[in-house]
Amino acid sequence: MALFSPPAPSVPRATTFDQMLEKVRYEGVYPTRQHAQDVIRRVLEALGRQLTGAERVELAGRLPQEAADYLASQAPTGRPLTGWGFVKDLAERTGGNLATTRWDTGSVLGVVARLAGEDLTTRIIGQLPDGYALLFGRAQLARAA
Repeated sequence: MALFSPPAPSVPRATTFDQMLEKVRYEGVYPTRQHAQDVIRRVLEALGRQLTGAERVELAGRLPQEAADYLASQAPTGRPLTGWGFVKDLAERTGGNLATTRWDTGSVLGVVARLAGEDLTTRIIGQLPDGYALLFGRAQLARAA
């Protein structure tokens, strides 16, 4: 008797960059579209410096083209940062404070996680050092020793 496997559910996807921009603007409570776009650019460029391999390519394919371009514009550094290190590095690069940078990161990566879908987000978090789950809007679970 053959087992039937239902098709994988379709991945939710912002059909346009404008839709993604409005989601980030709403969730981040940013006063203007330009501010939200600047935050998206900075966070996705920083993520592009950390993310490698198939997950990077697959994520770019699930993002609107403009967002995928931001992610792809930065080559991975080969210097993995923890989630907190990611926030600190981004704050230093942009001249922002840590609290605002943490807010910005969560606002963007929460939307990115929904666009990526559960499976890909899980694989992305698994590839990165500790501390990214919270940035993607998930509980940080302890890794097995």
